[in-house]
Amino acid sequence: MSIRVRFAPSPTGYLHVGGARTALFNWLLAKKTGGTFVLRIEDTDRERSSDAHTKVILDGLTWLGLDWNEGPFFQGAYGDRHRADAERLLANGNAYRCFCSAEELEAQRKALPKGAAFKYDGRCGRLSAEESTRRIAAGSPSVIRFRVPTGEIAWDDAVHGRISFQGHDLDDFIILRSDGSAIYNMAVVSDDIAMQITHVIRGDDHVSNTPKQIALYRALGAGEPVFAHVPMILGADGKKLSKRHGATAVGDYQDMGILPVAMRNFLALLGWSPGDDLEILSEEEMVRRFSLEGIQSKPAVFDTAKLEWMNGQYLSALSASELREPVRRQLDRTGATVAPARLDSLIDAVKARSRTVIQLADQVAVRAEASRITEDDRATALRQKMGDSFNTSLRLAHAALAGIPEGEWTADRLVETLKTTATEKGVKLGDLMQPVRVALTGSTVSEPVNELLVAVGREESLKRLS
Repeated sequence: MSIRVRFAPSPTGYLHVGGARTALFNWLLAKKTGGTFVLRIEDTDRERSSDAHTKVILDGLTWLGLDWNEGPFFQGAYGDRHRADAERLLANGNAYRCFCSAEELEAQRKALPKGAAFKYDGRCGRLSAEESTRRIAAGSPSVIRFRVPTGEIAWDDAVHGRISFQGHDLDDFIILRSDGSAIYNMAVVSDDIAMQITHVIRGDDHVSNTPKQIALYRALGAGEPVFAHVPMILGADGKKLSKRHGATAVGDYQDMGILPVAMRNFLALLGWSPGDDLEILSEEEMVRRFSLEGIQSKPAVFDTAKLEWMNGQYLSALSASELREPVRRQLDRTGATVAPARLDSLIDAVKARSRTVIQLADQVAVRAEASRITEDDRATALRQKMGDSFNTSLRLAHAALAGIPEGEWTADRLVETLKTTATEKGVKLGDLMQPVRVALTGSTVSEPVNELLVAVGREESLKRLS
C-alpha cells in the first residue's frame, strides 16, 4: 500500500514552529516514498476556530513550500460519518450511553481521595439495555462513551520504540457529545480510517491520546497506522518553546527576514539527523536522506542565532535574481527607492555580510540612498578617536578619487588609487579606508572599500565623501 500521511492542524491559532516541523516531516516522508501528503483542518472546535487562522496556516505552509497532494479537507464536514462510527460502536457493544450529569460527575470527583486522578467509574456501562432505552425515551440527555478494554494497549512507535499502556488505567472516554458532535479522538480516528492514513507523524504531546485511538481502531475493525511521535521543541533555556522565547509563529520569521528555504532546512534538523554532520541541505538531499529512523527521541533546542547563521549561508549562496523578490518586498515595506537596474548588483555586493533579508535590504537601501545612512556606535567611536585626521583622510580620498573618470571607476583602479595615495601621503591604508567606509555607509563594516565605491557609484560616492 502506498504511504499516506496527514497534517491536521486546528485553526484555533497560528501555524507555530512545532506544527510547521510536524508538517515538514510528513511532507518529507511523502516525498521520499512517492506517497500522499493530506492536509486536514480540524475545525470541530467551533467557538475557537476561524477562517483567519485557517488562512494563516495555509499561507504558512505555502511560504515554506510544503505543497499538499490532497485537501484541505475540513473535519467539520464529516460529522455524519463521525456519528455513524460512534453509533456502530454503540451497536456492537464497544460503547454505551452515559446519562451522568455534570453535577453527578463533579460529585464523583469530590469523593476521590485528595490528589487522586479522576476516572469515570463506568456506572452507566452497567445499565441494562431496557433502562438505557427507557431513559432515552424519557428525554434524558446522554453522551456516548467508549468501553475501554482492560488489557494492554501497546504499539511500536517509530521514534520511541515500544510504548505500552494498561486499559484498566484509562477511563471510558466520551466519543460523542450530547449534541451528536464527535470528541477529538473519535473524529481523528474516523477521518484517518476514511482517508486511509498509513503513518501518523505528530508531536509527542499526543502520546497519551494514542492508546485511546488504537482501541478505537481495533473496535472499528480497522488496521492501525504506524505512529511516530516526534520530540517537543525547547527554547535555549531548556523550557518548552513559547512566546517568552520570541517568535513562535512561522509567519513571524518571514517578517524577520528569514528565507523559506532556510527555515525549512532549520526545522528539518530540529529532532532529525541526516547523518554525516550535514547542516546545509538542498531540498533534494533532504528528501533523499529523510527517514523516521533518523528522528531522535530527545527534545530539540530552537537556537535563533543558528537559524540566522543558516539563513546567512543561504543568502550568500543564492543568486541576486533569486533574492530579488524578498528584498524588493522589504524595500517596499520601508519605503526605500532603488532603481531596478541597480538592484541585482547591490544585492550581490552585500549579501555575504547579511544574515536576514531585512539586513540585506537595509544595506542595499543605504548604498542607494544617502538619506538611509545612520551612523553606528563604532563609526562614531572611530571619528572621535581619529579626530582631525578623520576629515583629512576624507579630503585625501576625495581628491584622489575625483580624478578617476566614470569609465574607469572599477574595483581594481579604485584600490590602486587609494593604496598609492596612502603611500604618497604617509597615511596608513586602514586610516584612509575606514573613514571612506563610514562616509559611504555610516558603519565600519562593509564589503571591501573599492567594491563599496563601485556599488554606490562615482557621483554618489564623491558626494558622500565631500
